[in-house]
Amino acid sequence: MVTDSLFFRDLAYVFLAALAGGGVAWLLRQPLIVGYVVGGILIGPFTPGPAVSDLHHFELLAEIGVVLLMFSIGLEFSLDDLLRVKWVALVGGPLGIVLSIGLSLIVGQFLGWNPLKAVVIGAVISVASTMVLARLLLDRGELHSQHGRVMIGITLVEDLAVVVLTVLLPTLGPLEPGRLSQIGLALLKSGLILVPFAYLANKVVPMLLMRVAKTQNQELFLLVALGLGLGTAALTQAAGLSLALGAFLAGLIISGSVYAHETVARLLSLRDAFVALFFVTIGALIDPRIVFQNWQLLAMMIGLVVAGKFLIWTGVVRLFGYPLRTAFLVALGLTQIGEFSFVLVEVSRSTGLIENDVYSAALATSLITILLNIQLIRYCSHWIGTRGVLHTPADEATIAAEKSNHAVICGFGRVGSAVGEALNTFEIPFTVIERDPDIVTALHKRGMPCLYGDGAHRQLLIEAGAERAALVIVALPEIESARLAVRNIRVLNPAVPVLARAHGRVEAGDLRKVGASEVIQPEVEASATLIRHALYVLGLPPEQALAYLERFRSSRGETSLRTGPL
Repeated sequence: MVTDSLFFRDLAYVFLAALAGGGVAWLLRQPLIVGYVVGGILIGPFTPGPAVSDLHHFELLAEIGVVLLMFSIGLEFSLDDLLRVKWVALVGGPLGIVLSIGLSLIVGQFLGWNPLKAVVIGAVISVASTMVLARLLLDRGELHSQHGRVMIGITLVEDLAVVVLTVLLPTLGPLEPGRLSQIGLALLKSGLILVPFAYLANKVVPMLLMRVAKTQNQELFLLVALGLGLGTAALTQAAGLSLALGAFLAGLIISGSVYAHETVARLLSLRDAFVALFFVTIGALIDPRIVFQNWQLLAMMIGLVVAGKFLIWTGVVRLFGYPLRTAFLVALGLTQIGEFSFVLVEVSRSTGLIENDVYSAALATSLITILLNIQLIRYCSHWIGTRGVLHTPADEATIAAEKSNHAVICGFGRVGSAVGEALNTFEIPFTVIERDPDIVTALHKRGMPCLYGDGAHRQLLIEAGAERAALVIVALPEIESARLAVRNIRVLNPAVPVLARAHGRVEAGDLRKVGASEVIQPEVEASATLIRHALYVLGLPPEQALAYLERFRSSRGETSLRTGPL
């Protein structure tokens, strides 16, 4: 019972540290990741003040954050995206690792490092954090840009390389019989796991998700999505591969279906909570005393990561024919190390290849390079993108596409579909958000843009382009979903006209309060149409009939953007 109370106290410490650190970072206009890590340092066992009693428990919980983030990245990163960068990722990724190890050997020779220590440091600094990079790209909306695809492709190959390196590094000590066979067995296991994924992606998972989606039960859909992500991660771990790899592959399976966007929307809150816990835990592992005692080693590792890897990756990406601008942006993104570097440095320490000084310096290097990387991406990438010498016509085309106007229809039932048919008749582009899987399937067969899910979800509204839409129509039957949809639309695009429908006066008033430009009540409009026809048949002058209809609508609580009767 005492252990339980200590655990929940420590859990409170972790989330309070995340809240305090994240709040300060937000006030200072810094990414929340920075605040999470600093908050973790403050509640760690190596700094004065309140401290967690057992970090091991939170390291396990932090793994869930890695799994959920990698799962969501797999959901948003399609196989087509990977295939577009396959050569620079599959060939350039290993080439970058080899060059990083070679650079460490050269530097280590001048500094008096033994070759074994230099190789370990080179391997540790060669692996950038997919999780940190993906989070930054998501926050900046650059995950699907050319440099975003290249960066994620390279880091995913690096993650695969970690599997080999964790087996290979211990062989740098005394050469033991059977070591090569262990490496071959790990590679064979990875192949046996990856082969069935193609079948699952095409046949089994889409059928399962369709059956669950037809129930229109949100809780059941979330549980199935979590089961797929965590189950696949556990499978790959049991086979000797990483949890993160399995979670990514599970997301990749779902990403090919129409249910990917809804899955992301359902997982966002849960994912963000565990990701915060992950970064707080990483901060708590850093021992500032050892870091200060070995500041020369720390400075050299930071230099290798920031300056060395920048030069290496600029050259590698240019080697594969990408523009200089893309090469610079990719190199900037990869000038950091993260969670998989922790895996490599822990393996090396446990096998006696390195001492605690390298271990603590590696953790501190991760924190510092992440902080530097955030600033480099924030400021230097903007500077690179605005320089005329590095600006390409492709960038202008992308910017122009992002500014194109269209409509978004939330809900495609009887009302939404009627509006959609009208827009389609006049060739006005629009995107539909609908949670009935049969309607979504039918729209996809017709070649009409459609996202599966609840139109109230902010993430789905972003995917549908509500931020730059010319018009948003909310035709959701439930008032709670409609109210949340209008509120989220207003946050994303304060100026866009939002047309909504409501069943009664109270619901109509609620929608206006949260920002609807015009609210249509079907019963009021039906009554108004009957009145208009009745007055016309009875021969009342049109001007008097129109004036009465406006008073009638106003008395029923309807505001109007009309220039005339509908």
